[in-house]
Amino acid sequence: MSNLTYKVRHRYDFSEELGKALSVARFAVKTGASSSADVKHIGLKSALSNQILRKYGRNKRIKTVKSVKLTVPSQAVKYKDSCVFIKCLNAAIPFSKAVEKINQVELDNEFAFITCTVRDELEYEHAGWIGVDRNATGHAAVCAVDNKIFKLCKKAPHVRRKYQSMRKRAQKKGQYKFVKGVKNKEKRIIRDLCHKMSRKIVNIAVSKGYGIKLEQLKGIRKQKKRKGKSFNRTVSNWPFYQLEQFVLYKARLLGCVVSYVDPYMTSQTCSMCGQIGIREGKQFTCRCGHKDHADANAAFNIAKAPALGLSAVDRVAADGATDGAGEALRTCA
Repeated sequence: MSNLTYKVRHRYDFSEELGKALSVARFAVKTGASSSADVKHIGLKSALSNQILRKYGRNKRIKTVKSVKLTVPSQAVKYKDSCVFIKCLNAAIPFSKAVEKINQVELDNEFAFITCTVRDELEYEHAGWIGVDRNATGHAAVCAVDNKIFKLCKKAPHVRRKYQSMRKRAQKKGQYKFVKGVKNKEKRIIRDLCHKMSRKIVNIAVSKGYGIKLEQLKGIRKQKKRKGKSFNRTVSNWPFYQLEQFVLYKARLLGCVVSYVDPYMTSQTCSMCGQIGIREGKQFTCRCGHKDHADANAAFNIAKAPALGLSAVDRVAADGATDGAGEALRTCA
């Protein structure tokens, strides 16, 4: 089972309810109220106010509240005839997805964010593997499929440098609010790029009937590397784990196997003869005469490398997660 969050346009006007919800949140922050009886005078339905009080009344770190979404628990939601019914808001939102359960619905004045549990496809018998080399420089991901190479998302490093430069200039001028906005925008762009890359990787694997092999990069940021301040900052900021999780949940939904391999020397070992070659930047050269792009060479090595014996699903379970696929955000018209 996996949890997904679908973004659906609802075409209702919840301005009055959202205004009351904001008042409840501010009251909770100010007084620490935890019961809907404490905010009965505001006039918001108890099913909605209880969710807000649970979030804001118990969190001592929140000092101010500027905006709030209406959170509807599963008990107040009914899913029937391709429609989500919310009785406390007198709303019926069209939603035609095959789901096991609606967990909760969050609403603003334009969209409904419907979090639900869906059933994963059974894992198919894979006929081979595709190797995925993730990088902090150059192409963000390079996939090796049979004798072909797919290079994905060359713009990611440029996005990083662009917004890093903007933040640096704004910080010097003391424009901290602008810095925060730029940082949030960069996160949204990178998240979108990771979604697109992961979708491409999984689609390639499913179309071939292959499984996916990733490098085991857990703890990569803890490794001390003497490659310069700029490179270390790039490695620290690039969301290797986010891309991995997006690949994982998309693969699970379609029954695609994901396994890990040891990343040691994958970019310095020749994918043709297995000898240790010479890597200079993005160029790889071997004594056997083989020359290749270093990331492409690494991707072929990853595809051929033995799995560590711990599948992606097993690793998530070992890390203590209750939902191996994590959460996704789908947009529905």
